[in-house]
Amino acid sequence: MENISKNVTYAEAIHSSTAKRERIDNTPSPSQIESMKLLSEKIFQPLRDWVGGPIKINSFFRSAALNDKIGGASSSQHCKGQAMDIDDVYGCKSNAEMYHWIKENLNFDQMIWEFGTDTQPNWIHISYVSDEDNRNKCLKAYKEYNNTKYKII
Repeated sequence: MENISKNVTYAEAIHSSTAKRERIDNTPSPSQIESMKLLSEKIFQPLRDWVGGPIKINSFFRSAALNDKIGGASSSQHCKGQAMDIDDVYGCKSNAEMYHWIKENLNFDQMIWEFGTDTQPNWIHISYVSDEDNRNKCLKAYKEYNNTKYKII
């Protein structure tokens, strides 16, 4: 399979340790691949160019079976190829810097400051639907009584 984009391989986009361990098929359909390419083109690649180095993709595409297995939301945009979770483990830019850069420079659907502190998320969830349908919605994920909650920020 060809790469999803200049800096995202197909293998990286569908990688899941859970899928491998549980033998869950995590193969996207052609339309899901098109959504993945659009997200990579509109969000990941401009961010990657600004960062100037690698960005870890923790999670990109998830099949419905994989999403169910890990307890993901039934409406997860990961299942449509429209969302990825990213993390700067390489030290090029912090997750907070990437979050703020995306917010100020790109058209996105939803971006989530995933847990962490008020100054640094543990990772960033970012999604893209289309230029017309994106909501530019910013949320913060936090735990309350062991449940994940979201607040608009």
